[in-house]
Amino acid sequence: MRDRRARVPGGCYFFTVVTRQRRKVFNSDVAVELLRDALRRVIKKHPFIIEAMVVLPDHLHGIWTLPQGDADYMTRWRLIKTYVTKGVSDSNALRMIRPTASGGLMQPLWQHRYWEHVITSERDFCAHVDYIHYNPVRHGYVGCPGDWQWSSFGHYVRRGLLDSDWGVSGVRFPESVGRE
Repeated sequence: MRDRRARVPGGCYFFTVVTRQRRKVFNSDVAVELLRDALRRVIKKHPFIIEAMVVLPDHLHGIWTLPQGDADYMTRWRLIKTYVTKGVSDSNALRMIRPTASGGLMQPLWQHRYWEHVITSERDFCAHVDYIHYNPVRHGYVGCPGDWQWSSFGHYVRRGLLDSDWGVSGVRFPESVGRE
């Protein structure tokens, strides 16, 4: 059976990508920088715009807009996952993230699949951006979105799109957002 994925050329997508067995891979500046480097490498060869993003220890959420006529986010994610996995394998500081299984083979770093959702409207976009920025609070890592360093929240504040105290009193989302 073929994989059924939404493909909208030039589309805007929300993604959730999870580490294998929810291992806390992205719990250090070094690990997050490895991810950032992978994103930069892929964007250079296969351009896209990161509209919003948050990196949590065991998963990440992002919103991307692809170029007109291009719906190939699958190649982009494959390359990002590959670059991060190779970087973890090559880094002495991060080797503990990928323990060896019986037989000495490194365990996979990522879950095989990821979730994508095509953003269908400005309202849908705003709800997913809010979900991304509030996610560290929702998971109990921080008390307010501005306290989480691995998020696009600060960019939104600097651009005047959000107040620095946004989310301090809590945020409600449509039931479908983040759970599609």
